[in-house]
Amino acid sequence: MSDERDVVIDRWPGGTAAAESGPAGLLAAYHLRTQAEKGEAVPDVDGLPDRYRAEVEDPGTAFAGDVVLVASSGDAAVGCLVVTAAAEGRCEVKRLWTDPAYRGRGVASALVGAALAHAGTAGVRTVRLSVWSWRTGAIALYERLGFRVVASWDVREQLVCMERAV
Repeated sequence: MSDERDVVIDRWPGGTAAAESGPAGLLAAYHLRTQAEKGEAVPDVDGLPDRYRAEVEDPGTAFAGDVVLVASSGDAAVGCLVVTAAAEGRCEVKRLWTDPAYRGRGVASALVGAALAHAGTAGVRTVRLSVWSWRTGAIALYERLGFRVVASWDVREQLVCMERAV
Protein backbone atom coordinates (compact mmCIF):
# COMPACT_ATOMS: atom_id res chain seq x y z
CA MET A 1 0.00 0.00 0.00
CA SER A 2 1.17 3.58 -0.65
CA ASP A 3 2.25 6.01 2.02
CA GLU A 4 3.50 9.59 1.99
CA ARG A 5 6.86 8.51 0.51
CA ASP A 6 4.98 7.41 -2.62
CA VAL A 7 3.17 10.71 -3.02
CA VAL A 8 4.40 13.24 -5.54
CA ILE A 9 3.23 16.86 -5.44
CA ASP A 10 3.09 18.61 -8.81
CA ARG A 11 1.90 21.96 -10.00
CA TRP A 12 -1.08 21.59 -12.32
CA PRO A 13 -1.03 21.63 -15.25
CA GLY A 14 2.31 19.91 -15.64
CA GLY A 15 4.11 17.14 -13.85
CA THR A 16 2.99 13.53 -13.76
CA ALA A 17 0.26 11.93 -15.83
CA ALA A 18 -1.78 11.49 -12.65
CA ALA A 19 -1.48 15.18 -11.90
CA GLU A 20 -2.52 15.93 -15.47
CA SER A 21 -5.75 13.99 -14.96
CA GLY A 22 -6.03 16.79 -12.56
CA PRO A 23 -7.99 18.38 -9.88
CA ALA A 24 -11.48 18.20 -11.45
CA GLY A 25 -12.52 14.92 -9.83
CA LEU A 26 -10.96 15.91 -6.53
CA LEU A 27 -12.69 19.31 -6.61
CA ALA A 28 -15.99 17.61 -7.40
CA ALA A 29 -15.61 15.34 -4.37
CA TYR A 30 -14.63 18.32 -2.19
CA HIS A 31 -17.61 20.43 -3.22
CA LEU A 32 -20.15 17.60 -3.09
CA ARG A 33 -18.99 16.65 0.41
CA THR A 34 -19.05 20.28 1.55
CA GLN A 35 -22.59 20.78 0.26
CA ALA A 36 -23.71 17.64 2.10
CA GLU A 37 -22.01 18.77 5.33
CA LYS A 38 -23.82 22.11 5.06
CA GLY A 39 -27.12 20.21 4.84
CA GLU A 40 -27.50 21.19 1.17
CA ALA A 41 -26.62 17.88 -0.51
CA VAL A 42 -26.88 17.68 -4.28
CA PRO A 43 -26.80 14.46 -6.33
CA ASP A 44 -24.00 15.47 -8.69
CA VAL A 45 -21.85 18.30 -9.97
CA ASP A 46 -24.74 19.74 -12.00
CA GLY A 47 -26.49 20.57 -8.72
CA LEU A 48 -23.59 22.59 -7.30
CA PRO A 49 -23.82 26.38 -7.06
CA ASP A 50 -22.51 27.99 -10.25
CA ARG A 51 -19.18 29.17 -8.80
CA TYR A 52 -18.29 25.70 -7.51
CA ARG A 53 -19.49 23.92 -10.63
CA ALA A 54 -17.24 26.25 -12.66
CA GLU A 55 -14.21 25.16 -10.61
CA VAL A 56 -14.94 21.50 -11.37
CA GLU A 57 -15.75 21.99 -15.05
CA ASP A 58 -12.82 24.28 -15.86
CA PRO A 59 -10.27 24.57 -13.06
CA GLY A 60 -7.78 26.22 -15.41
CA THR A 61 -10.08 29.20 -15.87
CA ALA A 62 -11.46 29.21 -12.32
CA PHE A 63 -7.96 29.31 -10.84
CA ALA A 64 -6.19 31.36 -13.51
CA GLY A 65 -3.41 33.25 -11.77
CA ASP A 66 -3.45 30.84 -8.80
CA VAL A 67 -1.31 27.76 -8.25
CA VAL A 68 -3.06 24.40 -8.23
CA LEU A 69 -1.13 21.56 -6.59
CA VAL A 70 -2.04 17.94 -7.20
CA ALA A 71 -0.78 15.01 -5.14
CA SER A 72 -0.46 11.74 -6.97
CA SER A 73 0.36 8.21 -5.97
CA GLY A 74 1.26 6.05 -8.91
CA ASP A 75 -1.24 6.87 -11.62
CA ALA A 76 -3.91 8.23 -9.26
CA ALA A 77 -4.52 11.87 -8.37
CA VAL A 78 -5.13 11.62 -4.61
CA GLY A 79 -5.18 15.20 -3.35
CA CYS A 80 -5.31 18.83 -4.37
CA LEU A 81 -4.88 22.31 -2.98
CA VAL A 82 -5.12 25.81 -4.45
CA VAL A 83 -2.79 28.67 -3.49
CA THR A 84 -4.19 32.04 -4.49
CA ALA A 85 -2.02 34.64 -6.14
CA ALA A 86 -0.04 36.78 -3.71
CA ALA A 87 -1.58 40.13 -2.83
CA GLU A 88 -0.32 42.60 -0.24
CA GLY A 89 2.20 40.09 1.09
CA ARG A 90 -0.25 37.27 1.64
CA CYS A 91 -1.98 34.42 -0.13
CA GLU A 92 -4.71 31.98 0.75
CA VAL A 93 -4.76 28.20 0.76
CA LYS A 94 -8.08 26.70 -0.25
CA ARG A 95 -9.76 23.57 -1.60
CA LEU A 96 -7.49 21.18 0.31
CA TRP A 97 -8.85 17.71 -0.40
CA THR A 98 -7.42 14.23 0.00
CA ASP A 99 -9.12 11.19 -1.45
CA PRO A 100 -10.59 9.41 1.60
CA ALA A 101 -8.71 6.20 0.69
CA TYR A 102 -5.42 8.13 1.12
CA ARG A 103 -6.15 9.97 4.35
CA GLY A 104 -3.79 9.50 7.25
CA ARG A 105 -0.79 9.05 4.95
CA GLY A 106 0.61 12.59 4.98
CA VAL A 107 -0.93 13.72 1.69
CA ALA A 108 -2.57 16.84 3.14
CA SER A 109 0.57 17.74 5.10
CA ALA A 110 2.66 17.36 1.94
CA LEU A 111 0.27 19.58 -0.02
CA VAL A 112 0.29 22.29 2.65
CA GLY A 113 4.09 22.03 2.88
CA ALA A 114 4.37 22.51 -0.87
CA ALA A 115 1.99 25.47 -0.67
CA LEU A 116 4.07 27.07 2.07
CA ALA A 117 7.26 26.52 0.06
CA HIS A 118 5.63 28.13 -2.98
CA ALA A 119 4.44 31.06 -0.86
CA GLY A 120 7.95 31.59 0.46
CA THR A 121 9.44 31.74 -3.02
CA ALA A 122 6.66 34.11 -4.12
CA GLY A 123 7.60 36.62 -1.42
CA VAL A 124 4.50 36.00 0.67
CA ARG A 125 4.75 36.88 4.38
CA THR A 126 1.44 35.38 5.56
CA VAL A 127 -0.61 32.42 4.40
CA ARG A 128 -4.24 32.33 5.44
CA LEU A 129 -7.14 29.95 5.06
CA SER A 130 -10.69 29.40 6.15
CA VAL A 131 -12.18 26.08 7.20
CA TRP A 132 -15.62 24.99 8.36
CA SER A 133 -15.79 24.56 12.15
CA TRP A 134 -17.05 20.99 11.85
CA ARG A 135 -13.88 19.94 10.03
CA THR A 136 -12.06 19.36 13.28
CA GLY A 137 -9.48 17.05 11.71
CA ALA A 138 -8.50 19.73 9.21
CA ILE A 139 -8.31 22.37 11.94
CA ALA A 140 -6.05 20.09 14.01
CA LEU A 141 -3.83 19.52 10.95
CA TYR A 142 -3.54 23.23 10.29
CA GLU A 143 -2.69 23.91 13.94
CA ARG A 144 0.03 21.20 13.84
CA LEU A 145 1.43 22.97 10.79
CA GLY A 146 1.66 26.29 12.61
CA PHE A 147 -1.61 28.02 11.67
CA ARG A 148 -3.50 29.88 14.37
CA VAL A 149 -7.09 31.04 14.58
CA VAL A 150 -7.53 34.75 13.83
CA ALA A 151 -10.42 37.18 13.61
CA SER A 152 -12.70 36.26 10.73
CA TRP A 153 -12.46 38.09 7.41
CA ASP A 154 -15.47 36.16 6.12
CA VAL A 155 -19.04 36.66 7.33
CA ARG A 156 -20.23 33.08 6.80
CA GLU A 157 -21.30 31.38 10.01
CA GLN A 158 -19.24 28.45 11.26
CA LEU A 159 -16.21 29.48 9.23
CA VAL A 160 -12.90 29.49 11.12
CA CYS A 161 -10.18 31.76 9.75
CA MET A 162 -6.54 30.87 10.33
CA GLU A 163 -3.12 32.15 9.28
CA ARG A 164 0.57 31.64 9.75
CA ALA A 165 3.74 33.46 8.85
CA VAL A 166 5.93 32.04 6.11
